[in-house]
Amino acid sequence: MRIKAISAAMVLAFSQYVAADEGMWQPHQLPELESILKSKGLEIDAKSISKLTEFPMNAVLSLGGCTASFVSPKGLVVTNHHCAYGSIQYNSTTDNNILENGFLAKQPSEDLPAAPGSRVYVTKEVSNVTDKVNAGTDSLTGKARFDAIDSKRKQLVAECEQDESYRCNVYTFHGGLEYYLIKSLEIKDVRLAYTPAMGVGKYGGDIDNWMWPRHTGDFAFYRAYVGKDGKPAEFSKDNVPYNPESFLSVSAKGVQEGDFVMVTGYPGRTNRYRIASEVDYVFNTVYPMVRKHNSKYVALIEENAPEGSQARIAYESTIAGYNNYIKNFGSMIESFKKGSMYNRKQQFERDLSAWINADADRKAKYGAVLNELSELVAQSQAHYERDMMVGYIHRSQMMSTARKLYRLAVEKQKPDAERESGYQERDMPKIKAGLQRMTRRYDETVDKAIMLYFMELYAALPKEARLAEVDKQLQLESGFNKAKHQALLDEMYANSKLADEKARLWMLDLELEQLNQSSDPFIQYAKAIFAVMKQIEDEEKELAGKQQSARPALMEAIIAYNKSQNKPVYADANSTLRVTYGTVGGYSPQDGLVATPFTSLEGLLAKNTDVEPFNAPKKQQQLIREKVYGQYTGGMNTVPVNFLSNVDTTGGNSGSPTLNGKAELVGLLFDGVYESIIGDWDYDKNLNRSIHVDSRYMLWVMDKVDNAQNLLDEMKIVK
Repeated sequence: MRIKAISAAMVLAFSQYVAADEGMWQPHQLPELESILKSKGLEIDAKSISKLTEFPMNAVLSLGGCTASFVSPKGLVVTNHHCAYGSIQYNSTTDNNILENGFLAKQPSEDLPAAPGSRVYVTKEVSNVTDKVNAGTDSLTGKARFDAIDSKRKQLVAECEQDESYRCNVYTFHGGLEYYLIKSLEIKDVRLAYTPAMGVGKYGGDIDNWMWPRHTGDFAFYRAYVGKDGKPAEFSKDNVPYNPESFLSVSAKGVQEGDFVMVTGYPGRTNRYRIASEVDYVFNTVYPMVRKHNSKYVALIEENAPEGSQARIAYESTIAGYNNYIKNFGSMIESFKKGSMYNRKQQFERDLSAWINADADRKAKYGAVLNELSELVAQSQAHYERDMMVGYIHRSQMMSTARKLYRLAVEKQKPDAERESGYQERDMPKIKAGLQRMTRRYDETVDKAIMLYFMELYAALPKEARLAEVDKQLQLESGFNKAKHQALLDEMYANSKLADEKARLWMLDLELEQLNQSSDPFIQYAKAIFAVMKQIEDEEKELAGKQQSARPALMEAIIAYNKSQNKPVYADANSTLRVTYGTVGGYSPQDGLVATPFTSLEGLLAKNTDVEPFNAPKKQQQLIREKVYGQYTGGMNTVPVNFLSNVDTTGGNSGSPTLNGKAELVGLLFDGVYESIIGDWDYDKNLNRSIHVDSRYMLWVMDKVDNAQNLLDEMKIVK
């Protein structure tokens, strides 16, 4: 009963607080918000949005890191170009660089297999399993509590996955206050159907990333395939396109300023309920350090993989991902320094404490939780720099592959239910796919350069802060010597078989005793450091188990306090299906500057230089000069390219369908403005803006630029 009361309190609080379109709402909460949604412009029944097996929610998909949606009865899936980037890169070569030139399958038989491990997940059921997960844990703490909860979650997942067509996971909400079991249909045969050229899909590149105005055609199409029996199956030439229960209509009319929009998707992670000490440490220590090291990581790739080479193609997806984080963290730090979030966090905790202490019952229940969590957070930060530097060394694909294979061999000695998460039988396809993807995403020169650089940084740490086992294996007891350690790495790489896909897949099936006999230097390294890394992992679980008691207690107090203040309370994003809503509109990023909500074809052309990343295809440029707009203006004097709205979104929402009040697709969410990046931690109604690809531009490119008539014919276009 307590959980139901908490959920009702969260909705009640928000229903009295409508000044901002804040919140990433779980679908089951939406009927309680119907009056707000209707007043904003929702035309369909709010109850339909709460039902995962009905339109439009059953047309919305997860790609396991991005969002997508069905847009035809033949399994056609639309998402962002940057979400399909890995598959586009995987299918590119120097002779046929579809990353650069684009790709269109004129019929399904020409679709290209997506990168190994690509999946489409359709959420089917969501069940509150809080009582089942927490049963019998009240008297437990530390690692014992962590292990008990982990065991319950695995048990629930195993029961849910009796039918191999489904993938199930137990997700944590409010730091462990609630747990939900989510069951998703797992479509395993995913193929690339269409991608525009880089000059459309990544127009503006990293320069324009997170910026407005924007002119990026960030869209691409997959197609989902299943066996002839209609059930998910691994790739086979005999598979057929999946027939979804519903799909979204795509609007050629688009939206206007002030229109209602709704985004349904799978936002990755937000941290809006973190305590002040966590905020301080992340923004003043973690983000600056990670940004610096990630910048060097990209520089090392670019220095060792010449542009246009196969090595550079192999790392294009990696570079794009890192550059995104580099700019993201830069904005986070900048916004934090000139904003008031930290002071407001401190004030909130003072106000919360005062509210708790003003009532004897509240004080008895919640009085110690903030201090308890603060102490646990401080403990978790104690070895951060050491763990980060070891982590960068282990990002070497040779290192990470060896450690993955060795850990798997260790875990295979146990019954499946007792294995570490990520190493159970259900995880084997994902592990195998990772080993296969490495073939197209690895270069020895690059990998070696990255490892050498971070070995030097690790060696610069005080000896007492390092790990003796790592020092011994990398011959760092007496410090770092570039010539010596370059020779060491040359020898390790020369004597390893892990760069060969067949060897990796062969090792995948080896037992621990066999792997222990391996002479591969990276496997030997993984074996030598296993015990100390397992010890660190167990220490982290001890802390996590304690936090599993402290953080939910604090969240319960926050929910009760916010209810008393009529403030919104919604769960932080955690990669589960959420709905956000708002309106199309601009914003004022700084004094004296107002950003309007639409960009146009003419603005795209004005920005064009014919030099990457502002190198629109020649045909596209000519069409713009000739004002060949077709039926895609939607009442404007041009074709809109991108637009802004104030929907509350974050990473993972990339590719999310942007819907109008009738649940027609009017765009794809793909980014946020620079000033709103800190929204992962802090909501500001004046600066929180999301960037969408306008459906009119997507259709225009498909029709006029790339002649993708075959795809348009199978879609339902609302004119």
